[in-house]
Amino acid sequence: MGFTGSIIVYVSIWWIVFFSILPLGIKSQNLEFKEQLTGNDPGAPKNPKMGKKFLITTLITSVIFIIIYYLVSIDYLNLRNYLQ
Repeated sequence: MGFTGSIIVYVSIWWIVFFSILPLGIKSQNLEFKEQLTGNDPGAPKNPKMGKKFLITTLITSVIFIIIYYLVSIDYLNLRNYLQ
């Protein structure tokens, strides 16, 4: 796997993991406050903790990418062999 292909695979995995992690731990503002909130969407999260989610996503993606890179480097995961 070349450098460009590695970047494409890493970014693709990162976005998939990010969108999977994004809804975890979200509490709606309706659960936090009983009074009427003005100017906010009632379904908007109070504190989405985006920095923590970016870090968790990067760590999970790095582990998955290392596994995929290792499998490609030992020719266990080689699509060219299956396409012939």
